[in-house]
Amino acid sequence: MNHTEGMFKPGAFKGKTILITGGGTGLGRSMGKYLLELGANLVISSRKKDVIEKAAEELREETGGKVLAVACDIRKYDEVENVIKMAEAEFGQLHGVLNNAAGNFISPTERLSHRAFDIVVDIVLRGTYYVTLAAGKNWIAKGQAGSFLNIVTTYAWTGSGYVVPSACGKAGVLALTRSLAVEWAKYKIRSNAIAPGPFPTEGAWSRLMPGELVKKFDPAARIPLKRVGEHQELANLAAYLLSDYSAYITGEVVTIDGGEWLRNGGEFSYLEDLKTEMWDQLEKMRK
Repeated sequence: MNHTEGMFKPGAFKGKTILITGGGTGLGRSMGKYLLELGANLVISSRKKDVIEKAAEELREETGGKVLAVACDIRKYDEVENVIKMAEAEFGQLHGVLNNAAGNFISPTERLSHRAFDIVVDIVLRGTYYVTLAAGKNWIAKGQAGSFLNIVTTYAWTGSGYVVPSACGKAGVLALTRSLAVEWAKYKIRSNAIAPGPFPTEGAWSRLMPGELVKKFDPAARIPLKRVGEHQELANLAAYLLSDYSAYITGEVVTIDGGEWLRNGGEFSYLEDLKTEMWDQLEKMRK
């Protein structure tokens, strides 16, 4: 048993169709690949048609699974409805939605224009509730059960400087997750979230912290487990929360960050950097 291995038995998602927004790259692609390996039918969407079509072809070759790529700007409700329509036309039924698409800037807030703020919040929050509303209404109208899994972040509940638009958007997604878990439970629709810590991806990390910044602000140094996450670890958790094995879990947000936010929220956690000699000196001062 190893944390870099898949944890489900083969065929665990046979006959299930899952939609992943932003599913052509990064973590979305990794989670989608694992679901395909488990037998799921996969629908991936993105604004960039060439990116998701290329990803779909690669995923088919890598897994032998069925993948439908649909270009969609999740900020446009009619395009979201079209994705669901095409998914049902291709696979008959949609069973789960993984709201993964996001956008972010690292910047002092006063340097951002209102348009930059809008871009992030529109993708993160508006896009997520558009997809959720469209899929949820569809399931309710058909009397069908379903499962939502939203990707949030630990600063959704703490807030964070320098990523204020993202913090606002993700906080809204977390509230959406918990609210609909209660309201839509009567329809047998579950709603959960994952708050990942650092899981390096080529595209996102190079945009957020280009060049030497990645080395200067080594994320592993801030994590008690002293490493970043492996994509398979996140994929395992996502598969569990989308599966029937988690049928009694709803309204929950699961943090998978190696203890990062707890460590950095603790006022004295930085004392781990003290050398033995300094601890000896402090002990003498107490006597």
